[in-house]
Amino acid sequence: MKILFVCLGNICRSPLAEGLFQWHAQQQGLADRFTVDSCGTNGLHNGELPDTRTRKNALSHGLQLEHRSRQIQQQDFAEFDRILVMDEQNLTTVKNLCPEAFRYKIHKMRELDPIAPHADVQDPWYGGEEGFETTFQTLDRCAKAWLFHLVSNVDN
Repeated sequence: MKILFVCLGNICRSPLAEGLFQWHAQQQGLADRFTVDSCGTNGLHNGELPDTRTRKNALSHGLQLEHRSRQIQQQDFAEFDRILVMDEQNLTTVKNLCPEAFRYKIHKMRELDPIAPHADVQDPWYGGEEGFETTFQTLDRCAKAWLFHLVSNVDN
């Protein structure tokens, strides 16, 4: 199964979600069942590593992020089985870009969050270290929930 995580610039939330999902899949011995990637709705940071604050926070939890930012492409809609977006703004953008036949693949990252289902994953860009930690905790919880959902349901 191929999973794509999407945020605005692909330097904070989506590369972290990608890394966390991949890490949890590896911990559960399920890494061979998934291909994961991330991208942004804009291309302002194409080719860049994740934001240094995101990488620092992830590393404090033992997670190294090496993804290079890229912008979402039309072929992503056909290629990926699930497209998980971080907030309403990106949800709208992705749905507008996506051919009708593939819109069923698009979901909000927090759709399965036991604490705040369907809420936005807040962008930590303008906040301090606390915002990056909150984003980490939110995405960690949601990555686990999506992994459990995807391996537990026959529709995958």
